[in-house]
Amino acid sequence: MAGENRSVAFKLYCLTVMTLVAAAYTVALRYTRTISSGDLYFATTAVCITEVIKLVLSLGMLARETGSPGRMKNALVDHILCSPAELLKLSVPSVVYAVQNNMAFLALSNLDAAVYQVTYQLKIPCTALCTVLMLNRSLSRLQWFSVFLLCGGVTLVQWEPVEATKVQVEQNPLVGFMAIAIAVLCSGFAGVYFEKVLKSSDTSLWVRNIQMYLSGIVATLLGVYVKDGEKVLDKGFFFGYTPWVCFVVFLASVGGLYTSVVVKYTDNIMKGFSAAAAIVLSTVASVLLFGLQITLPFASGAILVCVSIYLYGLPKQDTSKLSQKGASSESKQNLINV
Repeated sequence: MAGENRSVAFKLYCLTVMTLVAAAYTVALRYTRTISSGDLYFATTAVCITEVIKLVLSLGMLARETGSPGRMKNALVDHILCSPAELLKLSVPSVVYAVQNNMAFLALSNLDAAVYQVTYQLKIPCTALCTVLMLNRSLSRLQWFSVFLLCGGVTLVQWEPVEATKVQVEQNPLVGFMAIAIAVLCSGFAGVYFEKVLKSSDTSLWVRNIQMYLSGIVATLLGVYVKDGEKVLDKGFFFGYTPWVCFVVFLASVGGLYTSVVVKYTDNIMKGFSAAAAIVLSTVASVLLFGLQITLPFASGAILVCVSIYLYGLPKQDTSKLSQKGASSESKQNLINV
């Protein structure tokens, strides 16, 4: 009984952290791009620093996993220095993730945090489609229904643009929505691609992360050079950085790694609740911080999205007993990320 209580408590802890990270990252990023006083920092440098921190954290986790400096050195030599083909393979999702992260900054510079949080849930149908095409999995009828329901909810949210009275910067909702669309496509493809690479061998997750973040650093540095190269040389790499910006970088760095570790202790229903709760928290924060004016289409669309997330995460019915002997039931799909 005590062990069961500890398990429930740990799952609730995971749910709380996942929710707070998702909501805080979105709201804090929006704040630094629209409300925070001072000179505006370069988004490309923030994305680059995030990749560096993720690399350092992954090295630390690999050191803990291997247990000794010698084993860690051997793992790095075998899988990094002596495996250029593997590095090239992992460069694909790293570049795609770099584009996705930059699109998040662009989207939150033009859309409210609550609108972003709701619209970004389009990653679920995108990931589902990539899973069907790339991993040869199937979706239940309920999951397909939830996908269409989610798309309808997002359409309602975008139907009547909401206004944030406290935001003083010029915004372009169309640019913001296009940025989210690109981020959603990147998220779906990169997530499924990375999963396929992970399942193609028994290589450690942290080794794979290190391979990906090394390529990611190169890709994001190239992004800094192309988009903000002259400005960075003139004003400095860390121009415009404030404690809030550092907080955003911290959430982006730690949040993804933390989520990748704890999701195995939760199920799709719990992750669905986490995504829905993050939408609610982001909406409340947007009303308080940015003066968001809630409209009926937005509220209706947000509710539909939350319901669709819950339905999508429901476990499939085991129909293996009704099929021919020896057929195995399909495992639940792990598609909802923070």
